[in-house]
Parts: sequence; structure tokens; C-alpha cells
Amino acid sequence: MADIYLDNNATTACDAKVVEAMLPYFLEQFGNPSSMHSFGSGVGRALSKARKQVQALLGAEHDSEIIFTSCGTESDNTAILSALKCFPNRKEIITTAVEHPAVLALCTQLEKEGYTIHRLAVDGKGRLDLDEYKKLLTPNVAIVSVMWANNETGTLFPVLEMAELAHAADIQFHTDAVQAVGKVPIDLKNSNIDMLSVSGHKLHAPKGIGVLYLKRGVRFRPLFRGGHQERGRRAGTENAASVIGLGQACELAQEHIECENVQVKALRDRLEQGILAQVPNCFVTGDADHRLPNTCNIAFEYIEGESILMLLNKQGIAASSGSACTSGSLEPSHVMRAMGIPYTAAHGTIRFSLSRYNTQAEIDRVVAAVPPIIADLRKMSPYWGENGPVEEPGKAFAPVYA
Repeated sequence: MADIYLDNNATTACDAKVVEAMLPYFLEQFGNPSSMHSFGSGVGRALSKARKQVQALLGAEHDSEIIFTSCGTESDNTAILSALKCFPNRKEIITTAVEHPAVLALCTQLEKEGYTIHRLAVDGKGRLDLDEYKKLLTPNVAIVSVMWANNETGTLFPVLEMAELAHAADIQFHTDAVQAVGKVPIDLKNSNIDMLSVSGHKLHAPKGIGVLYLKRGVRFRPLFRGGHQERGRRAGTENAASVIGLGQACELAQEHIECENVQVKALRDRLEQGILAQVPNCFVTGDADHRLPNTCNIAFEYIEGESILMLLNKQGIAASSGSACTSGSLEPSHVMRAMGIPYTAAHGTIRFSLSRYNTQAEIDRVVAAVPPIIADLRKMSPYWGENGPVEEPGKAFAPVYA
């Protein structure tokens, strides 16, 4: 079993304090928060506290802007589908080519239903062209949905500026901030962001709990119909224990935000520099100057990422190749393809994503383990010789995902 966990962009361990906060709400305080008796009212007060804890981390103006959902995917779908219901005559959506499947899969389905989807392209570092974006902001657009940070490369997008531009064009703006919340400071009350998605299990809360931030005054239609929960905006009895766990996780994330951007970043840089110094023909993907402090995605040329992961796992090290929600495909990830990463490197990308629980001793162990793994795999590669990469006569290794 892996004992060094570097796959925190896929999911995180629940903080012990989060579990401790949740436990009473399984066996002791198990009432329905909508009930008038003491079994329910106590739970209701705990949910109100959790809502304020989430509000504080997001920098929201009011706790009524926090809607609890089941996950980031539900939050994303709710935001986009709400805008389409609110503006039925607008048949266009703007997003990016590197969004999470929670957004892209929905957009693909909506495209089949007659909507026009504008997928903003990215350059070789995963950056957006804001001039292209500005040209697409027309009265036909119902919503813009752009992630705050890419889950594979960690690249940060200029969502605050993009939200301001959308607001000026009278278009709703949503951001999938699943990877950003708890890692970078967020101040929604001073932004033009209308809706924002959160997933609990990305910040040391349990799986199965998420948030949709909805700025006060923004037009909205719920995805679920039923009871009065969440002020009628998300029907269904609240997952009380998980909501309370998420609240505690948000409070802890706020306490550790400096740690994420100093200690965790330093460990990420130590890992990255150590590998790059020892392994030839590898490079960092994405925008190395503007990315999450915990994320490092390295492309190792002429070998397969899956083989790297299996050998790392044998040494007790857990990492990933791309998004956990798209693994299983033999094709390089859509993010690598969108950036035009050469075919010889796109198959060998490994994402290392750290958390505040990682130590320098763990990082040093990974730095020592990676170079011999890469060297051994390249010995078996038909594209690697004694002196480095080789080419078949008449063929060159050119990018095929431009």
C-alpha cells in the first residue's frame, strides 16, 4: 500500500478534526434539521454554523449565498442549467477546452440539444486568450463557465477579470473553483463572480458534499424540486454530518492558507527541481509562474505514464496521470491535447499534488525514486537509445495535438 500520498487533486484525506466534528451527528444528534423538536433544532444550529464557516473561507457577503449540494459536479451542472432556464432565448455558452468533465460533458450534451458551445483554446502553457474571450461576449450568451484553477496542471485562470468582463456584458459568470478553494485566497464579496462551485473532498472534508455559491440578487432556477431546504434552492434533506464536516474543513483551510502558499509550495518546488535536475527530457506542463502552490505536472518523454505510476506505487508512492475522473482512457488527457503537448510527452505526464500533510522526508524519497524508474523504463522504449532519444528514419517527433 502506498504510504506517500501525492494525489491530493484527486481527493484528500479527511482531517482528524473534521471527523471528530462529524461523529456526534451519526449516533447522538441524528435529527432532521427541519424538525421543530430538540433532536432537529440542534442539528439546524450546527448547519448554520457550518454555513458561516464556508462563507468566511469564500469571502462571501452573506451566509445565505451558500447552497449545500452533493458535490462539485452537481454545483457545476446546477449553475449552467440555471442560467439556461433564466435566459431561455440565449443559446450560447462560453467555457474552455480544458475544463473538468463535470462542465465539458454537460456542454457536449447541450450541444446535441442545439446550444452553441464556445470552448476557449489555450496556448502551450495552458493560458487563455482574453482577446478571443472578449469577442465572444454577445447578447446570445447565457453563461460563462471557466475554472479557477486547472486540475491537471494547476494553471490559474484570470477569473476575476473574466467575471468583470462578463458582468459588463450582462452575462452570468460561473467558476468551478474545486481545486482553488483552500489553496488560494478568495474574496467573493469584492468580485463579479455570480456562482462558484466547491467540492468538500478536495479540502480534507468527506466525499459527497459540495457547495454552490450564489451571489445575492443573481437570477436562479433550482435543479431539484421538492422540499424547502436551502431556501428552496436545493431540495432534499441535508447531509448534516458532511455539511458540518465541510464547515470544519473550511475553518481549518482558512487557518492553513499561508501554509499552502509557503510550506506546501516549497515542498512542491523541491520535488520539481529535484526531478528536473536528475532526469533528462522532461519538463513541467502548464504555466509554472501562475499555478496552484501544491501542483506539479511533469511530462517524461518517450515512456508511458501508467508504467511510471505502477512502479511508483510499488515503492509506496501515489501520484496520477491526469484527472482521476478521466483515467482509464488510452488517449492523453484533453488538457495535454489542448496545450499541444507533443505526442511523445503527452503519454508520459505525471501529476504530483501535495497537501499540508506531506513532509520533506517524503519529498526527498520521491526525488530519489523517480530517476531510476524513468531510466529503467526508457531502456525498454523503442524511442530511447544509449545516448538519448532516437528517431525512425524519415520520422520526427512533432506535436500532434496542436
